Amino acid sequence: MNTPVVPVIMAGGSGTRLWPLSRSGYPKQFLVLSGKDSLFQQAAARLQRLAGVGIEVGAPVIVGNEEHRFLVLDQLRELKLTPAAALLEPVGRNTAPALTLAALQALEGGTDPVLVVLSSDQTVTDESAFTAALQRAVAVAAAGSIVILGITPDKPETGYGYIRSEAGADGDALRVAQFVEKPDQTTAERYLAEGGYFWNAGMFVLRASVWLKALDTFRPDIAAACRASWAARSVDASFVRPGKTEFAAVPSESVDYAVMEKCPGSPFDIRMVELAAGWNDLGAWEAVWQVLEAGPF
Repeated sequence: MNTPVVPVIMAGGSGTRLWPLSRSGYPKQFLVLSGKDSLFQQAAARLQRLAGVGIEVGAPVIVGNEEHRFLVLDQLRELKLTPAAALLEPVGRNTAPALTLAALQALEGGTDPVLVVLSSDQTVTDESAFTAALQRAVAVAAAGSIVILGITPDKPETGYGYIRSEAGADGDALRVAQFVEKPDQTTAERYLAEGGYFWNAGMFVLRASVWLKALDTFRPDIAAACRASWAARSVDASFVRPGKTEFAAVPSESVDYAVMEKCPGSPFDIRMVELAAGWNDLGAWEAVWQVLEAGPF
């Protein structure tokens, strides 16, 4: 039996770090920096390629905002994709509420799909390695685990949080021992020398019900507020708008702080699949130049 997968693309960022090319009305995820497709389009196409033996990929769920709603539809239309829903947040409340809306939407169809969650403004240079890693993650998540992608570090980077894995492989995924904050230079060098540390790229794979259960456990306030805003939603074709007043009351928190960092040592099994695919989050112009010099992405 095929595992149903729903791609979830976080597209609400303002892209201010690539100003002036990226700006509030046209943030970096919608820019074409190389080739013919925007970063958002590349992300959408990349997730559709997860389909394979045992995996059935559905239409994507996009989490964004009102200002960019037509950009989202127009860019997906160019790929001949129709979203399952474009969830329009009335205000930004960080990634935990965004993922909660996507999970509630995914459960509307009566199934409990595996959500493959990533932001819309990243690049990879090795598409086949990316696909293979995500397919492994889907298989582990289908069995009930929470899976995070860990980037194989190639330098002592101080700009990312790290994932510390437990020694030794366990099937297709390592157990996550700890999440650690962005280190200073000396600590980052130690992480690289010791091994077992990976960059946290904010890519998550888990069943919709598992996310909601974990959120209910660790942050019931966020879960309850999101459900209230979902109950007050309005639907207009592909656009789904949570209740504005209710969503404004949702506490702002990231996926990592709300749930992921609390999972090691808890009843929630959290694993990591290593990703060595030339990943870059394009967080600054210097990163863009590095990627462009490496070749097309």
